Parts: sequence; C-alpha cells; structure tokens
Amino acid sequence: MDYPRARLLRTRKLGVLLQNARQQAGQSRRALAQVLGVSSGQLRAYEEGRKAPSLPELEAVAYVLRVPLEHFWGDKVLETPLPPQGEPLPAGFLPLRQRQVAVLLQKKREDAGVSAAALARQIALSPRRLQAYEHGERSVPLPVLEDLAEALAVPLEHFMDRTGPVGRWRMQQRQVAQFLRLPDDLREFVAQPVNKPYLELAQRLSAMSADHLRSIAESLLEITL
Repeated sequence: MDYPRARLLRTRKLGVLLQNARQQAGQSRRALAQVLGVSSGQLRAYEEGRKAPSLPELEAVAYVLRVPLEHFWGDKVLETPLPPQGEPLPAGFLPLRQRQVAVLLQKKREDAGVSAAALARQIALSPRRLQAYEHGERSVPLPVLEDLAEALAVPLEHFMDRTGPVGRWRMQQRQVAQFLRLPDDLREFVAQPVNKPYLELAQRLSAMSADHLRSIAESLLEITL
C-alpha cells in the first residue's frame, strides 16, 4: 500500500469536510483558528488539504460547531446550516487530549510487542517522527493516527475522548438519536414526567441477573396463585 499517497488523499478530503463544516456553522476562519489555538494560516492549510488536523482538533471543531464527529469520516458535505454553537471548550482541552493520544498510542504499541522502528517502517513513517508523536512532542495528524490504529489492530474509537466534554456530548447525541428511533407511543410514554417511576423500575430490573429476575417472577406467581 502506498501510505504517503493514501494519507495525502485523506488529508485533502478532510480539508473539504472541515471547510464545509465551518462555513455551514457560519464561523469565520479566524474565530475557529482561535478555538484550535492555531494561526489562520494553519487552519487554511488544513482546509486546503496541505496539512491534516489531529483527532483532538477535529473533536474540538465538532464540539464547538455542533457537527457530528462522524462527519469527518463521511463522504458527503453538509447542505444545511448547522444549529447554534454550543458551550466553549474548557481551557487546556487540546493539550490534554494530545497527551492522552500520545500515551495511548505508545501503550498500544508496547502491548502489541512491536518496536517503534518496526511500526514506523510498516506504515512508511520516520521512526523519529513516531517517537515525537508518542512523546507528545508533536500532535498526530489524523490520517497518520488512522494508519497506526489499523496497523495495531485498534479501533480509532479507542483514541477518542470518552469522559471529557466531547465524549459526554457525543454520548448525549447518541442517546437522543436512539430516543428518536423509538416508536411514537414509547417516546410519548418516556417524555411524560409522571412515568418516571416506571422507567426507574425498568432500569433497576435491566441491571438484575437472569436468576434474580426468575426468582422475582416465581415469587410473584406464588402470590397470585
């Protein structure tokens, strides 16, 4: 596989999707660059496909612009304006996430028993560059992280924010999507505050083991006989 060429094409595609998201959100390049802590020129390089943003940077874009993170793995541009922007990211989010990605990357490589030199050679990357990524000296461009994840047989999801603001926001988005997929009558039932005790009971029952549920059912049967 021609990794450098594949990464170049991926970088160009990311640029199109990033620019599309920013424009649909009505955000200026300068304002979004400030969110990412980069210059307007750096953001322009991202959007023109000359450089690739890191996963944490795309997480920040998704959170601030309220665009699904999955947009950056899709093939379609957004054709309608995005909803109003949400809360700003907490201070220090990006440096923290960059360090987390570096630590996770190094740990997964070591757990796989693969040397940095061998992994770098496998995806046509400089060993020194990989070392800089693992030490947190440089942020990992998303196309490179995707190649590293694939080489280590690790889903990219492993490197995504889970417990931070972006992770919590994405979880809420999934929960809303799941709620909207429910039949109309169930959505109506769940939306009524008076039904909260029934939902809490269902939640407790769902956490019980099959044996425990069977025991309760048998006890109820004895009472009704």
